[in-house]
Order: sequence, then structure tokens, then C-alpha cells
Amino acid sequence: MIDGIPFQQIGPVITGGIVCVCDHASNFVPDTIQLGIPAELLDTHIAVDIGVHGIAERMARRHAIPAHLAQVSRLVVDLHREEDHPGVIPMNSDGHLIPGNIGADMDARLNAYYRPYHDALAAWLDRADPRLIISLHSFTPQLQSEAQERPWQVGLLYNQDDRAARHAIRLFGELGLNVGDNQPYSGRDLNATMNRHAEAHGRPYCAIEVRQDLIATRADQARWAGMIADVCGRVALALD
Repeated sequence: MIDGIPFQQIGPVITGGIVCVCDHASNFVPDTIQLGIPAELLDTHIAVDIGVHGIAERMARRHAIPAHLAQVSRLVVDLHREEDHPGVIPMNSDGHLIPGNIGADMDARLNAYYRPYHDALAAWLDRADPRLIISLHSFTPQLQSEAQERPWQVGLLYNQDDRAARHAIRLFGELGLNVGDNQPYSGRDLNATMNRHAEAHGRPYCAIEVRQDLIATRADQARWAGMIADVCGRVALALD
């Protein structure tokens, strides 16, 4: 995390363009917070959405889609939950106890990381006045706590506003991908950031989930950055 700021913004904002938001782009844990977990867990899906930082940075630098990215791990505070959500400071994740979060000072973490992140995101989106928001996440092929594998290569999530998602589901499907419609989980349950910053303002969005084994390398991330930029560019045109 640079200079104690819980977010990073990459690329110049072009008013009326496409922007990208990544709530789970980092596995950084400040030295002042001891989670009490093995260090190797910070490189897994419970701490970070694997691959999304590379995709978002590539889209910002090569495809003119600026990005607002988290610079703190979801295990410190989950920026993609409501403030009053029981998992905003997770005490368990995919079967792993997070002992350092038990009894944590919730208001201190919200003030230090969550609120500055969302306040900055709100101001950034107001300046951008985007025609389309990409909310970029990734999902593990299989949870340790569940036996079922997840076959989808990419998923589109939405709550009430599915305008952009419908186009994106079709366009990704035309590329031969196995596309999840509100899978691997439903945006009606997990859509906090887009509920707040998109649906509440009538802004179209694509909440995109990419399976993590498909974006583990820089080459794969570059390929998906190009694919997402192309699909979302066509979605934005279709919405006009």
C-alpha cells in the first residue's frame, strides 16, 4: 500500500468512457494488523482475487480503460461488502479461521481503509461520468469447503440492473466460453459496490468474474484484458 492510501488509480479518466473497479486487487496486510494466519494463505483466493490486478493494469495502460484498485487485502476489510455486513471483516474464509479479526476494532478499519476507498471511488466516478463500469473479480475453480467444481470460465453478476450483463453474456458466449449467468454466485446477494456506485445512480455496469486458473500468468492476463476490453466496448455501444 503506497503512502497509507487504500486505493490506486491507473490511467487518465476520459469523461463518458469505460472504467474498471477492482475491490479485491491486493493481498497487502499492514504491519499494524496481525491476522494470525500462515503467510502462504495471502497468495490464495481468500486474500486476493488472483489475476485481476494484472488484467486491470493492462486495460488501463493498453486499452484506455482507467482503473480504481484496492491496495489492501479483503482479509483486512472486505471492500465488496456493505459496512454492516457480517463479513466486512471476515473471521472465516473458505474454512480458514482468521483469528486476528476476532474482536477487531471494526470502526477503526472502516475509517482507515473502507471509507477512504469508497469515498475516493465515488468522487472518481462522478468525474468520469462513465458510460459503462467494469467491476472485475475472479473466482477459484473449487472452494476447499465445497466438493463441487465450478465449470464456468467467466460469469456476469447483477442485481436489479441487467442491461449490460445481458449483452456481455451473449458476447462472451459467442467467443465459445462457458458463461455463468449470475454464477458462480448471485449478484442479488453479493453486489455491494455496484449496488452503491452503479445501480443507485443508474450507471450501467458489467460485474465480471473470471476463473482464476485461466488468468494466473501475465500472458493470460493480457489476453483476457484484450477480450474484456473488446466485449465491454461492444456492450457500451449496444447500450447507446
